[in-house]
Amino acid sequence: MSNTAHAPTDTLPNSEMIAVENPATGEIIGHIPDLTPEQVADLARRARAAQPGWEALGYHGRARVLRRMQRWLMDNADRVITTISAETGKAYEDAQMAELAYGAQAFGFWAENAPKYLADEKIRSSSLFVKGKRLTLRYRPIGVVGVIGPWNYPLVNSFGDCIPALAAGNSVILKPSEYTPMTSLLMADGLAACGLPDDVFLVATGRGATGAAVLDEVDMIMFTGSTATGRKVGIRAAERLIPASLELGGKDPMIVLADADVERAANHAVYYSMFNCGQTCISIERCYVEAPVYDDFVARVTAKTRALRQGVPNGPGSVDVGSMTFPPQVEIVERHVEDARQRGARVLVGGHRGRADGHWFEPTILVDVDHDMACMREETFGPTLPIMRITDADEAIRLANDSEYGLCASVFTRDAARGEAIARQIKAGSVTVNDALVNYTALELPMGGGKPGSGVGYRHGVGGIRKYCRQQSLLISRIHGHRDVHMHPYNATRTGLFTRVLALLNRGLPARSRRAD
Repeated sequence: MSNTAHAPTDTLPNSEMIAVENPATGEIIGHIPDLTPEQVADLARRARAAQPGWEALGYHGRARVLRRMQRWLMDNADRVITTISAETGKAYEDAQMAELAYGAQAFGFWAENAPKYLADEKIRSSSLFVKGKRLTLRYRPIGVVGVIGPWNYPLVNSFGDCIPALAAGNSVILKPSEYTPMTSLLMADGLAACGLPDDVFLVATGRGATGAAVLDEVDMIMFTGSTATGRKVGIRAAERLIPASLELGGKDPMIVLADADVERAANHAVYYSMFNCGQTCISIERCYVEAPVYDDFVARVTAKTRALRQGVPNGPGSVDVGSMTFPPQVEIVERHVEDARQRGARVLVGGHRGRADGHWFEPTILVDVDHDMACMREETFGPTLPIMRITDADEAIRLANDSEYGLCASVFTRDAARGEAIARQIKAGSVTVNDALVNYTALELPMGGGKPGSGVGYRHGVGGIRKYCRQQSLLISRIHGHRDVHMHPYNATRTGLFTRVLALLNRGLPARSRRAD
């Protein structure tokens, strides 16, 4: 696969071109322009001019485009999966199950639910002043939404955030990672083929300066990425007084209790720690296992991890785990594993970079770990699973909450009621019992951080589309006289009557019977 991205603006001859590499092989698969701030400003002007027409189509008009795109994704499934796999290095099935399946579901979900989630709401008020008047809350698109996406999921967590923003009636400028931009450009081609009006969706390719320029031009920003960068995005958004939704880091704990189905827990631990080579914000990143089942659990996880096939993806069924995507992330994983070794941890499987070509790290199991180690406290974002022996559920809860992050968590026990009770004590935005990560596929269910290190705001659910809107309150007075009773001129009789009515409504005593204490 080798191509050059189509130019998203007419002034691209002035742009530097960035080579896009397949991280599993080092092969150059395309080139993209590194847009300047001036070029981004031009995109914003075009997006702003196109937005009113897109909004005027209404929910059902926009839904027709989204549903056509849902069909386009399935008709072009292999092309989409191959593009994602080539620019990320992930296994074919990882791209199919997480990215393609999510994208197709999301187009249908937001087409169906945008009219319901954003419908006008009739408001009832206890205020005397508005009795007999019609009160309505409505949702209007913000205008131009900027989405700055990460490199790990170019469809799900980059382009995926554009779908509800478009369904709400906004124009969108997407700034994908310069490491994985090809999927976003492919989605732009698909939307154009499905009848999306010109300039409603634009892709701003480039490095960090391009993202900063997008942030300076849009009316709202949706950012997914590291906590450190998220803080900078939040500060800049606050300076501009624009809303920001930030989905940031995770260090998601898994708790395995003594009465758990150990085989199920082991399968989940391996799959959801190694899925996408561990580069998932809601990956299982640390595991706490009660002592009675610890040895059995570790043995099963070790055997399953050792059996994983890691290599260059070459179509369906070719590998279980692909490469890593972002070169600096390999350094972080290596540092965490080496830090654990130096502090007394044992590596049961993996622990090395693996292949010399591309960006690789072996699926790795660590034991004899503790909370002094970076692998238990910092976001690793790679194919590692540190497993810690614990004495009871109380210790597991304490350690699970001993983190600046709070994105997701999981609890495994045969006692579902006890599992739910424990889940309610974990400080995370989402907690699953006897499952992991699949909550993300329930688009009706909000997903976001439960602690500042994991961000602010939510995707999915009603809040996942309302965040792309401004609220507008309407008050319609239908039956009224020339002058309301409370207006000028004031007189003592009416004031006294109003005082008594006010006291009665608020369950107080008449004013004349009150005494100063």
